[in-house]
Amino acid sequence: MSLSQITPTLFLSGADVPLNPTLVSQKRITLIVNATLNHACPAYPGVECVRVPVSDLPGARIGDHFDRVSDRIHGNHCGGTLVHCAAGMSRSPALVMAYLMRYRGVTLRQAHRWVQDSRPVRLNAGFWEQLLQYEKRLYGKNTVRVALPEGPEMFIYDDVSVLLLPLCQFRGLTFSLKITEEKGMRYIFS
Repeated sequence: MSLSQITPTLFLSGADVPLNPTLVSQKRITLIVNATLNHACPAYPGVECVRVPVSDLPGARIGDHFDRVSDRIHGNHCGGTLVHCAAGMSRSPALVMAYLMRYRGVTLRQAHRWVQDSRPVRLNAGFWEQLLQYEKRLYGKNTVRVALPEGPEMFIYDDVSVLLLPLCQFRGLTFSLKITEEKGMRYIFS
């Protein structure tokens, strides 16, 4: 998947983009946040690489990195920041959403929509749980409730009919897919 622009200086991608020195240079990227276990940090002049060694598994402790990564993104005043994981679908969007909540003052619901408007994302259940905890720590409440269906059912979300299908369980929470005609599959919010 390609490079997605989140803000004028914040970009999100999979592992392919950091390997493209022309694109890194064109976007004036001076900080790469690498949220993978196995992909190397490329060495480019004037580009710093921050490693976030987490796997894309529900039990991975990505939340331990939210403050550190958010601070680095916020502190990068000399160029653009690229946050990437293997596919740009789970780990890197979770880190970007944490940054948006902490430094852009948005809720988790708003952060998800902001990122989702730039690229399709599919965070794993454990990352959602950690983002919910982070939002509660930052704002004292949660703005996202994960739907807990017993089986397939319909409900209305932002004036769109949605079919809920159970996806997985993690620590007693059932996360589901939201299927719409416009966007394909996405996690459910209500």
